[in-house]
Amino acid sequence: MSWRQVNEDQAKHQETKAQEPPHPFWVLVQKEVTDHMRSWRYLILLAILVLTCMGSLYTALMSIRDAVSQEGPEVGFVFLKLFTASDGSLPPFITFVGFLGPLLGITLGFDAVNSELNKRTLIRVLSQPVPRDYVINAKFVGALIMIALLFFALGFLVMGLGLMMIGIPPTPEEFLRILAFLVLSVVYVAFWLNLSILFSIRFRQAATSALASIAVWLFFSVFYQLIVNMIGLARANTGLAPEASASVEQIQLVQALLRLSPNHLFSEATMTLLVPSIRSLGPLTMEQVYGALPTPLPLGQSLLLVWPQVTALVAVSMLCFAFSYVSFMRQDIRAR
Repeated sequence: MSWRQVNEDQAKHQETKAQEPPHPFWVLVQKEVTDHMRSWRYLILLAILVLTCMGSLYTALMSIRDAVSQEGPEVGFVFLKLFTASDGSLPPFITFVGFLGPLLGITLGFDAVNSELNKRTLIRVLSQPVPRDYVINAKFVGALIMIALLFFALGFLVMGLGLMMIGIPPTPEEFLRILAFLVLSVVYVAFWLNLSILFSIRFRQAATSALASIAVWLFFSVFYQLIVNMIGLARANTGLAPEASASVEQIQLVQALLRLSPNHLFSEATMTLLVPSIRSLGPLTMEQVYGALPTPLPLGQSLLLVWPQVTALVAVSMLCFAFSYVSFMRQDIRAR
C-alpha cells in the first residue's frame, strides 16, 4: 500500500469521525449549560457574588495593609489573607462563599425536573432514543460545570486583583492551598445542588421544592448551631462530672453535633486550608501541647487534618445524588 493510499484512508477516517453526531449525554449537558447561562436567576446571583467578592477583597486589602505596616514585610502567608482577612466592616471572602454558595446550588437545581414535568418537555426528551439516566446525570453535570466555572473565575479574579494591589506573588504552597479551597467550595455547593435536585423530583411544584431547600439551608445556617449550644449548656449544667472533665466533654459533644452540619464541615475545612497556623480542630490537653512548636502546618498536614471533613462532604453529596437518581429512575413520567 502506497503512502498516498494511507493518507487517503486516514483522511476518510477523520472525515467520517467528524461527521459522527455528538454523544447524546454531552448534547444534554450543553443544553443545560446554555439554559443556565441564559437564565436571569444565574446572572443575578452572579452579580451578587461578584459584588460581595469585590467588597470582601477591599476589606481584606485594608487589613493586609495594616498588618504589613505593624509587623513588617516578614508577615507570613500574605496572599492567603485575601480570602480570610477583614477589617470588620464586611465578612471575609470565605464567609460569603459559605453563606451564598448554597443559594447558588439551590438556584440551579430547585426546578431542574419539576419545571420540565409541568411544561411537558421531559416526555418529549425521553421519547427520543436517550436513556433516562442521561437526563438526571446531565442536569447535575451541567450545573456543576457552571458552579466550577464561577468559583474558579472568582478565585482567580481575587488573586489577580490582589497581586496587582499588594505586589506580592503567591508562593507555590499558597497557590495550591487556594486551589484546594476552590475545589472544596465546588464540592460544598454540589451538596446543595443535589439536595435541591432531590426536592425538585419529590415535589411537583417548583415553589415547594425551593422553599424546602431554603428551609434546610436556613436550619443549618441559623438554627442548628443555636440548638447544639443549648444541648451543650444543658449537658454542662447537670454537674455529674468534675469541672475539668465536664468542660472537655461538653466541647467534644458540641463539636460532634456541629460536625453533622455541612456548613460547619465546610467552615472547618476552609479555615484549616487557608490559615496554616491552625494545627488542631479539637481541644488539646497540656500533654499534647507541651513541646509543640508554634509553626504553620505544611500543606500535606493540613490536608490530612481536614480529610474527614472533605470525606463527609463528598459522602453526603453522593448520598443526595443517589437518592435523586433512584427517585428519578422510578418516577412515572407519563402519569404527570
